[in-house]
Amino acid sequence: MSELDDLLAVTIPRQIEAETALHNGDIAPRMAMWSRNDPVTVFGAAANASGWEEVSRLFEWLGTVFSNCESYELQIVAAGASGDLAYTVGFEHTKASVEGVPQTYKLRVTHLYRREDGEWKIVHRHGDPASQVNVPSPPKAE
Repeated sequence: MSELDDLLAVTIPRQIEAETALHNGDIAPRMAMWSRNDPVTVFGAAANASGWEEVSRLFEWLGTVFSNCESYELQIVAAGASGDLAYTVGFEHTKASVEGVPQTYKLRVTHLYRREDGEWKIVHRHGDPASQVNVPSPPKAE
């Protein structure tokens, strides 16, 4: 199995389960997906963190914010792996309560992974709202 096949077939399903659990207030599966070895970073839609101590505190806080996950989907647009580093780029589609208020939202997300002891661990997450911006299309070549 190639590095990319391993990432997509083994790690991504676990990550989807972990994100669904997080959106139900259970942080344990997400914590298990992440490396404890610095550098680890989050550029999140809600907050940023650097280093495992800050990252784990951020996850603990997120566990108090989310509940009642009705659906979570990770739509991968691109992925790659080489040696002990890998990445995914895509969209998260989530329907869950945020501080008790039902919400439906879409985030653009990038994850970086590092292989540690034969297992892919997340070392970076960047997520931001995917919103429509009214920008004109570029002119077509003539």
